[in-house]
Amino acid sequence: PAFPYKFKFKFDGCPNGCVASIARSDMSFIGTWKDDIRIDQEAVQAYIGGEIAPNAGAHAGKDWGKFDINKEVINLCPTKCMWMEDGKLMIDNKECTRCMHCINVMPRALKPGVETGVSILFGAKAPILDGAQMSLLTIPFMECEPPYENIKEVVEKIWEWWPEEGKNRERLGELIQRQGVGKLLKVLGIPPMPQMVKEPRSNPYIFWKEEDVPGGWDRDINDYRSRHAR
Repeated sequence: PAFPYKFKFKFDGCPNGCVASIARSDMSFIGTWKDDIRIDQEAVQAYIGGEIAPNAGAHAGKDWGKFDINKEVINLCPTKCMWMEDGKLMIDNKECTRCMHCINVMPRALKPGVETGVSILFGAKAPILDGAQMSLLTIPFMECEPPYENIKEVVEKIWEWWPEEGKNRERLGELIQRQGVGKLLKVLGIPPMPQMVKEPRSNPYIFWKEEDVPGGWDRDINDYRSRHAR
């Protein structure tokens, strides 16, 4: 197809993002999971007792003192979804954002879940026209198994929209910025999520679509006047 400009895919194996796909590609793939983090409680106690070095020994060149699971793991959880209860580490997995911090600190005690897949994001780019931007998390979880037909379907929808609507030398992220996230979701046929909203509306205008209005735009003025006094 005659693309308006270049289109990049980048793939990160996990949310650690070693490839930095979220900042460097039009379509970013980040490996993730949707079930619970696996916990080895015996290994948790081994970290607490100093039998296993945290961070896989990466900071062993200096004496940082005794490992403190509250200070180094629990209190640093961005959603505060972890706590100790009766000597066991507990995780409220529905609040977990997969930041990977706890797993990085205690890799022998915590592992990702077994129901794995990818998060799909769109629109990252370097500062060409409107400045650099990160990609937008659009599909939080999608299974990723051969022959990858579900992922190819998403790519085809994007490649039908972007070459048709994109201006010359306009990256996908700039098209999304110009036409709005609502149009992207309509193209992909997926519902919006509250997490996509940066802030509430600040203007009073609502633009309705004809299919959302009972009866459409065509109205019988006499019928209207029969139901509304002048």
